[in-house]
Amino acid sequence: MLSVLRVHLPSEIPVVGCEITPYVLLRRPDGSISTDDVPESAPFNGYCIRYKWYRDQCDQKVSICSVHPTEQATLQCIVCVKEKVPIAKSYHCSPKCFTDAWQHHRSLHEQAKRTIKENGIEEEETFGRFNNSGSGSHNAGLSGATINAGSSVLNNGPVPIYSTTVAERNGEAWSEVGRSRTYTPTSDDINHVLKFECVVVYAETRIPVGNVHTILTSRVIPAPSPTPRRMIQVNGADVLGQLDVDGRSASSRTFSVLSYNILSDAYATSETYSYCPSWALSWPYRRQNLLREIIGYHADILCLQEVQNDHFEEFFAPELDKHGYQALFKRRTSEVYSGNPNSVDGCATFFRRDRFSQVKKYEVEFNKAAQSLTDQGIAAGQKKAALTRLIKDNIALIVVLESKFGNHGADNPGKRRLLCVGYLRLRGMRYTDEDDYSRTLAFGYGTIHRENANTHVNVHHEYMDVKLWQVHTLLKGLEKIAISADIPMLVCGDFNTVPGSAPHSLLARGKVDPLHPELAVDPFGILRLTNKLSHQLPLVSAYSSFARMGVVAPGVEQQRRRMDPATNEPLFTNCTRDFVGTVDYIFYTADSLMVESLLELLDEESLRKDTAIPSPQWSSDHIALLAQFRCKHRTRR
Repeated sequence: MLSVLRVHLPSEIPVVGCEITPYVLLRRPDGSISTDDVPESAPFNGYCIRYKWYRDQCDQKVSICSVHPTEQATLQCIVCVKEKVPIAKSYHCSPKCFTDAWQHHRSLHEQAKRTIKENGIEEEETFGRFNNSGSGSHNAGLSGATINAGSSVLNNGPVPIYSTTVAERNGEAWSEVGRSRTYTPTSDDINHVLKFECVVVYAETRIPVGNVHTILTSRVIPAPSPTPRRMIQVNGADVLGQLDVDGRSASSRTFSVLSYNILSDAYATSETYSYCPSWALSWPYRRQNLLREIIGYHADILCLQEVQNDHFEEFFAPELDKHGYQALFKRRTSEVYSGNPNSVDGCATFFRRDRFSQVKKYEVEFNKAAQSLTDQGIAAGQKKAALTRLIKDNIALIVVLESKFGNHGADNPGKRRLLCVGYLRLRGMRYTDEDDYSRTLAFGYGTIHRENANTHVNVHHEYMDVKLWQVHTLLKGLEKIAISADIPMLVCGDFNTVPGSAPHSLLARGKVDPLHPELAVDPFGILRLTNKLSHQLPLVSAYSSFARMGVVAPGVEQQRRRMDPATNEPLFTNCTRDFVGTVDYIFYTADSLMVESLLELLDEESLRKDTAIPSPQWSSDHIALLAQFRCKHRTRR
């Protein structure tokens, strides 16, 4: 007979909008042990499992802190109430919490005033237009068994024909809220305890067989939201004047690019990030938080690193499709990696269908480039060892897009407005020496002339020659494309290389000092085979605009304090307990593009008040970089 052996929950704290899938261990009639579901719709040997979810009927109304959702609020900002800021954002757990969050909290007041003044409507959530229940009292927000979170309708099982079932057990009242194995808490569940119940039943009679297994959750908390980040104008007209009703660039010659290492679920372990609550590290929670953040940036092109194959296919591609993005993905090759193919990460770039159409796609595998390199210049006795050092399953994906926006052909009549977007997969440090990392790139040409390279490069120090070879190979390839087609470009992503390193010098200065200490690591002469370590692309770091501006625009001075004056790069883009530094960049060709605005940087104090990231509010150990560019008027060479 079918029987339930064990039931437990994947996380100790349920979160609004994050699906709960209990672990249910079964013994089948043949004696085998399985976690496969046996629902009432597909019985096994005449038996099936019946699931029910209940919510406790506690009448206590508790307000939740908007910054620390596991804490009860003790004060409310009256200005928020006056300015019609979403009520959930007005609560704080302590005076210190309120003062620490004041700079960003004040921006909510200003945003609400501006929105009401311009549109006459209340402001939506800063990130995305869904899951707007936010945080607050347990009876606030949406109601019912289904809500729109992440643009996906949450199905908690069949809705009973009766309004609700209340079961009186041990003096406690429970209201039935779901009849499926999984359950997604809604805003009605905030501050309530949930109970999961499963029991084996006869399929024909639905009569229970054996014991009923139950398990209780902690109280449901609202989903925390990342602190709002503003776009800071660094050049030209007021940025707000260039946004359409969806918050996107309305100019015919501007476009925006987001680069973000989202932290693969394979790396998001409690051992590595012990300071982050386990519920905030779980993929069901992080994926919704990441999606809300990414959608809220309204970027024209999204360059995401560390996107797992299964997460791309099952989540990011379909969810971003609903928001108008077309998806492109190249999984890394598997000559080295031998783990679960679904957890292999790769390059994921998305572009808005209303702004671009795809013309052509090219796929490049760097294992083949390594083979060619060693065939040409490595002695036969060293070739195998050199290949072992170079072959890391890295890939690149190049896609040619055609622009749909602006005055078509205004500068060069008859010319197609093309944009070439590429993705590069390079070796990384989250893996062992036999594994690698993900990178992405994007580029462009034609009348619009722009190219974006989104990449992620990170190796152990003993592999500095491999990292430099990868970056040099990328740049020489982009250089050939730029020269042949007069293509401006962007090179952006997680390079896992700090300012002043050899790869950073090659990117930012076009060359590497022959006396640079990292050049000493080259056991097989790989770097000597690349001839001169230089390139002719006029690359400039976008975020150095904060340091280079002669006239200080509103908000820029604060950003300058978050820059390293010695390198003109942010003080950090990666902030964990063990490392705080800059490894993410957006470079652009200054002869063809100019920076219009940049997503504000975050200060270490605000990120690390809960120790480090990832955290309940920020779901990656990196911060997102976003730049809006304008194409310069120029004559084709």
